[in-house]
This record gives sequence, structure tokens and C-alpha cells, in this order.
Amino acid sequence: MCRRFAARTLALLLLLAVLPVLPNQAAPARAAAEVRGFVDAHSHLFSYEAFGGKLMCGRPFHAGGIEQALKDCTDHYPNGELAWYENFTRTGSPTGTHDPVGWPTFRDWPAHDSLTHQQAYYTWVERAWRGGLRIMVNHLVANRQLCAIYPLRKNSCDEMSSIRLQAQRARELQDHIDAEHGGPGLGWFRIVRDPAEARRTVEAGKLAVVLGIEASEPFGCRQILGLAQCTRSQIDRGLDEMYELGVRSMYVCHKYDNALCGVRFDSGTQGAIVNLGNLLGTGAFWRARTCTTAEHDHPIEPGGVLPDQLVGLLPPGVSLPLYPAAPHCNTRGLTALGEYMVQAMTRRGMLVEIDHMSVKAADRTLDLLEAADYPGVISSHSWTDPGYFGRIYALGGMIAQYGHDSEDFVAEWRRTEPLRQAHQVAGYGYGLDVNGMGELPGPRASSSANPVTYPFTTFDGVSLDRQRTGERVWDVNTDGVANYGLVPDWIEDMRIIAGEEIVQDLAAGAESYLRTWEAAAARRAQ
Repeated sequence: MCRRFAARTLALLLLLAVLPVLPNQAAPARAAAEVRGFVDAHSHLFSYEAFGGKLMCGRPFHAGGIEQALKDCTDHYPNGELAWYENFTRTGSPTGTHDPVGWPTFRDWPAHDSLTHQQAYYTWVERAWRGGLRIMVNHLVANRQLCAIYPLRKNSCDEMSSIRLQAQRARELQDHIDAEHGGPGLGWFRIVRDPAEARRTVEAGKLAVVLGIEASEPFGCRQILGLAQCTRSQIDRGLDEMYELGVRSMYVCHKYDNALCGVRFDSGTQGAIVNLGNLLGTGAFWRARTCTTAEHDHPIEPGGVLPDQLVGLLPPGVSLPLYPAAPHCNTRGLTALGEYMVQAMTRRGMLVEIDHMSVKAADRTLDLLEAADYPGVISSHSWTDPGYFGRIYALGGMIAQYGHDSEDFVAEWRRTEPLRQAHQVAGYGYGLDVNGMGELPGPRASSSANPVTYPFTTFDGVSLDRQRTGERVWDVNTDGVANYGLVPDWIEDMRIIAGEEIVQDLAAGAESYLRTWEAAAARRAQ
């Protein structure tokens, strides 16, 4: 969540007060054949209910139909002039206009760089499934600090209340799709609770949806001036409740330091703004030291200054801290409570999400997992130091790249290919972070020379023409991934510039993810 535009988002919110075969490839004892298909390891279909429920416009489905689901926010009418959040996150300025009409014209939204409008309507997800998507990890997302500052809300700012509501919405969508396909269990969208169920779902040609959590203060584990606001018993009760709810993958910290771990910094002006949020949420700025190891957090750059309006939010007598020379490392790592949570997750066979942890916290987390020989670790959207990739793969974990533009995605896939070969890892995944307040892949600048041509055929023989919804027809060459239905087109674009090998690696992603999850889940059974 909040990969690219967290800075602009938080800025405006604060103005109103983000080799042998290794375990990953060792086939578990089973008769089932390997599955084929893509894995999206990081998505947010139901984030429209997060942050108070008024920040994002439109829904992935509505009982009243698409005309009700894909409507703009009330405060965006009549011409988007008052949609300061949309304008700022899209252009860097709070002023601007857009056509608020969604269905049926979709003149200005959804778009790959429009962050407040629904990008994952369920028929768009269906097109991605028909184009090869087989596993989607849907992160239930929450951030109490952002919710408390944003002036419009209809839902509680309590993070766990928001998580429960989003889980309910996920099951409502499953029921909605089931009803369209003849009754319970007959739809293509299946929320799964264990890897065996996920494997059966994929083998049946349906979409296996795994529930995860990306929250800043899980189970109320906030810290104020270094004092933890939760206990071990709260962590156990929370994990038990979430496990019963179906959650199988989870972050320990996100964006702000909490009672469990320190976070990986944001840089530049974005870093300064999120750092101010850390002060308002925890009572202290980030603390950093000059790193002495190869791995490090993002630098807190001298250019990361606050706008004048935000400087006014600083308490009297408080100024932005001075930091030592880069490279920077957060002095906060994994706390004793954080170690307890990681170990409690391993006892339950859950996947530990390592992204957003400070390198000090990530390093200690990997130490714990290595000591336990526990394979259930994942980097789901490129927010951990690449120096840890080898340790993740050695454990049997999974790595998915953020949904960059096709050329950038291909470049990182190529850069990391020798590492995957060394660990005999065939599968590769992506974490698109849809509806996560980060841009989706834009159109390729060089596409005029060798564009995606329609219709095209996916790796498993499905023919896809240009996507149409209502009166709007999209083309990945000019629109990029304007909505989730264009993910197969994005993958076809990468095939054009990198060949069949990248498609085959991505098509092995679902199997690779299942093997990691199976190995982790086996520990719960022991």
C-alpha cells in the first residue's frame, strides 16, 4: 500500500489535522500436478472501506449494479474542482478538474495514475482471471493515523474494526459472484483457507483468493514514546481471531514505527511527511544511524523538507531532526513483542510479510525464521532490501515484484534471474497493489514501435480483445493498466519486449507461491 504517492497523500491529510533443490521448489508429497497461472501477491480490493470509508470512490461490486458501484465520490462533483486529494495525488497540485462520471462513459477514470477511483471492479478482476490469474492475495488494509486526520468518514478508525468489515465485504463479493453462476460454490472467485483448498481451486480453473493484512497497528500494537500499547495475550487473541477469519498472510509493521518493529523509511519530501506522521502517531520522529552493513533503509534526504503549512503542525519548540550521513538505518528493529508475534505466526503456519520492516527488523526476523527453518516468508511488493532476497529464497520463501511499468518490471526480472537460477526457483510473481494508493503500470513509451496487437492469445490459449466496459474501450498501448482487467495486456506487453521466458516464469508463480504456503502450513500440523 502507498508505494509511490504516500508522500502527496499524507501531505494533504496532515494539512488537515502511509544446488540441491531448495524448500521453495521441493515438491511436497502429493499426487496433484503442478498448477499453472499468475500470482498477484499484493492487492486491496476492499480498501474503499478503509481510512474511514470516504477516501476512495467506487466499489468492486454493488447489489444495485455497476451504475451504483462505479460512481464518483460526492465531494468530487460537479467537475472535480473540490477533489483536492485526487488532484494532489495525480498531479502534485491540490487544484484541478476531472469528469466525475464513471459508468458508462469513464472519460477520466479509472486511469493508471488516478488513485482515488476504483480500479478493481469484479468484472475487471474476472478478465484478469480469464487471462491467467490464478492466485490473488487480498490485503485487508488499515491506518488509524490517516483515518483520524482525514475529515470525511463513515466507518470507525479502529484498525481491527476496518479489517473485519473488509473481510465481510470479501465474502459478500464471493456470494454475489456465486449467485450469478448458479449458487453457493459455483462462482470463479473463491476465498481459500489453506493451500490444499487453494490448489484444488486453481486446478478447477478458478481464482484462489488468500486474505492478508497490511495494517500499521495490528491488534492495537501502537507505541507511544517507546511504550507498547499491547500485550502478548492481545497478540495471541488477535492472531486467533484473524486466523478464524481466514487471514493467512500478515505484516508486522507498516509506514510508522509500532510496538512490534521499526519501519523502512520513505525518502525525500515523502520521507519528511511520513516522518511527521510518525511523530504525530507515536510521539517521536524516526531515529536513524549510519549503516555499517550492505543492507540499509531508504535514505532520509536533506531535500526532504516540509511545506510551510506542515511545519505549522509541529508542536511548539519542536523542529525536524538532523540525521547522520547516509546510508541510513532505523535504530528500531524487531521488539520483544515483535519477536513474539513472528513466532506466534509461525506456530499458526502463517506467511510472514517482510516488506516495510526496517533492515534491523527484517534481519532479526530472518534470523528467527532461519533458526526455526521456517519457509513461510514473503516479499510481496518490493519493499525490502534486495540484499535479503537470497535469504528469503534459501528459506523457501516467495518474492513478488511491485507492478512497475513493463520495461522497469522486465529490467528487475532480468537483474534477479541469476539469483532465482542459483536457488532453482522457477516461479515469479507480481504485487500490483491495486487500490493501494500507488500507480498501476503506465503505457510503455516505446510501444509505437512494437505495440500490443489485439486480439492476443494468453499463455494458456485464451484470446482477449480490447477491454470494453459501458461506452469505454481501453488499449494498454495508450492507457496502460487503467484498471485491473488490463493486467493480461500488461503481461503481453512484457512478452513483446522480453519474450516467452518472462511469461513462463510468471505462469509458474502460482505453483511457487503454493509450495511456500504448503511448507509453512505443514508446520502448523506438526
